[in-house]
Amino acid sequence: MDGRNRAMIVVFLLCVLAEIPAKGHILDVCATCHADATCDDKPDGAGKVCNCKYGFVGNGRTYCQDKDECQIGASKICGQHATCHNTYGSYYCTCLAGFSSSNNMSVFIPNDGTHCQDDDECRVVGACGGGARCRNLEGSFDCSCQLGYRVHDGPEPFNPHSGNASCRVVECGQAATVEDAVLLSLTGTTYSSVATFVCEEGFIWRSGDNSSVCGADGGWKGPNMVCEEVDCGAPPSLPHSHPMWGHGSRMGTEVVYQCNSGFHNVGTGDVSTCTSAGQWEGPSMLCQDDDECRVVGVCGDGARCRNLEGSFDCSCQLGYRVHDGLEPFNPHSGNASCRVVDCGQVATEDAVLLSLTGTTYSSVATFVCEEGFIWRSGDNSSVCGADGGWKGPNMVCEAKCGPVPFIAKSEVMLHNRSVVIHRCVGGYRSWRGSYISVCGSSGVWQRATLRCREIKPPVNHLFVLNEKCLRWRAEKYEEDKEVYQVTYEGSREYQRSFHDRGRQHLSSKADQLELCLNLLPVTNYSISITALSSRFTATISTNTSLTVPPAPVVYYREFETPVPTLRLRRSPDTLDPISLYQVFVLPVEGIVMFDCSSPASSDISSRRKSSTEYITAQIDVGHLGREMNFTVGDGRYYGGFFNAPLQNGRNYYIIVRAVSQWKSALKSACVLWAKVRGTSYVLRVSSLSAAASIGLVAMVILGGYCFTWYARRFFKRT
Repeated sequence: MDGRNRAMIVVFLLCVLAEIPAKGHILDVCATCHADATCDDKPDGAGKVCNCKYGFVGNGRTYCQDKDECQIGASKICGQHATCHNTYGSYYCTCLAGFSSSNNMSVFIPNDGTHCQDDDECRVVGACGGGARCRNLEGSFDCSCQLGYRVHDGPEPFNPHSGNASCRVVECGQAATVEDAVLLSLTGTTYSSVATFVCEEGFIWRSGDNSSVCGADGGWKGPNMVCEEVDCGAPPSLPHSHPMWGHGSRMGTEVVYQCNSGFHNVGTGDVSTCTSAGQWEGPSMLCQDDDECRVVGVCGDGARCRNLEGSFDCSCQLGYRVHDGLEPFNPHSGNASCRVVDCGQVATEDAVLLSLTGTTYSSVATFVCEEGFIWRSGDNSSVCGADGGWKGPNMVCEAKCGPVPFIAKSEVMLHNRSVVIHRCVGGYRSWRGSYISVCGSSGVWQRATLRCREIKPPVNHLFVLNEKCLRWRAEKYEEDKEVYQVTYEGSREYQRSFHDRGRQHLSSKADQLELCLNLLPVTNYSISITALSSRFTATISTNTSLTVPPAPVVYYREFETPVPTLRLRRSPDTLDPISLYQVFVLPVEGIVMFDCSSPASSDISSRRKSSTEYITAQIDVGHLGREMNFTVGDGRYYGGFFNAPLQNGRNYYIIVRAVSQWKSALKSACVLWAKVRGTSYVLRVSSLSAAASIGLVAMVILGGYCFTWYARRFFKRT
């Protein structure tokens, strides 16, 4: 052992001996504590012990050294967007540029919840300069130009603290010129400035906009005005006059007007001029009618005169009739004239003429009944009317048998002394019986047995019952059988290529008939029914309503995979163009409630109706084949809906809903497609004594009906 090692052992022994209290003395532990330590009572009460202060580490006696809190990382001890600074026995934090402490202090210790938060530089008015808008970023901000401004000396977006970029107002420069137009006013050459134009002299503004606006892209928008050389066109027509015109229509052209024959001017001028505005100005002439009817007898005897604009015409007075022409007539343009009406020879029936005053207008003839008849009622005189015919007599001469027999719904067609012929009145037809009444030798009428029935359409009171069946009332005049032909044709607004046609025949003697047709839903039908014997056709229109779509045939299975592949088979239906399938995912949490009749919206923005159940796919039925395979949770989009993967460890029901919708009508049908068990359990088939048994009960409500499944599962945890 060398001398150096001996010296170190001696020093160590001296230090040990110095710490051993002399016999009869108690060691003062607190006096041996390090300057950065405190003297504390031991937990068991057996004496004192030295402990380094907070922020120091060591044995408390021989050494206590500073603890560097920042070594674990600034974000862990100070939080995000901060820098950690170690000090002797402690530390402090400061925020990075663009952030400030939540207690507004430059330095902080985060034991009171203080943290660094973003500084919103956009709160400072004008932070980006004139014509710019500010956007706050995390720890910074950037600027972009407003409409009508353009970035200068840099790209967008920019930060004014890291370059010379700024926003300057858009400058369009000199306004563009317009053909045949001059600039009227200009508010400036910067953004939204307006230049206004007018047509040059000798031109007129026909169409387009006469203003030009400085746009945000630095270009003038417009004008698109069209200036055309002044052309007044044809001069205006004035009542009862005609123009003396050389067919010129340029500015300054004059037209002279003259009144037509039968009129004279009572105005102040007769000249019209084409103005610079492209319009004829004047004249102020007024052509007034010459009244020829002021001349007495201008139309001749028995005629009356009617003044017209520029002319006149004549018509015959009551009791006169036009001769050698037509009414009205003008005696200056033909040979027509008025002559007194002559009724000619008076007619007689079942009566004899007693007296006659003449045969011209208003002459009177008087009659008496023939022998064997009695005057019962009516007037026995006849008057020559203005139409040239005798009016009357309306006297009733009855045979000695008395009044003519009355037959319901009939009238007398022929009547002489002993025979009356009846016929049905309008709207009725003869059905059965004799139509002749005979006055017998005993003075009693042998009445006709005619029966008149109201004429009705062979098909009436036609209506559609329950959108399927036709009902109507049949009208037949004999107890015979009628054959009806029914045809129908249907079309759809949403399916232009769709046409549904059909024809049926029905033979029946019944008065009330009904025929049911195979009408398809959501279709506009025109239905015609023809009674073949009478060739009468009645037509009716009807619109069928939306029906519940056919539910697909599914192959129900239970899976233990988060991406199960399901199968279904469908039957093509006429509602395919307006039908779709929606695949619903229902997480199983005890009792699951699902209402199939809820609105089946295809709006992607409302793809989740609640926090649990959701639509994972939407497929147009018209795009499917006879069968479909679908994998739940494949991470694709179907009809705008995301087919999200299923979560491990959860149970799900998969439901397919068939939806048909047209305008405001909507019908749906639901089918339970599959059940997916949580994959965090391993299914193990065993006896009841080999594993614990847990009964799972789930209840799903589909369209108002409850379906409950009881599943008993044996599993173990993985």
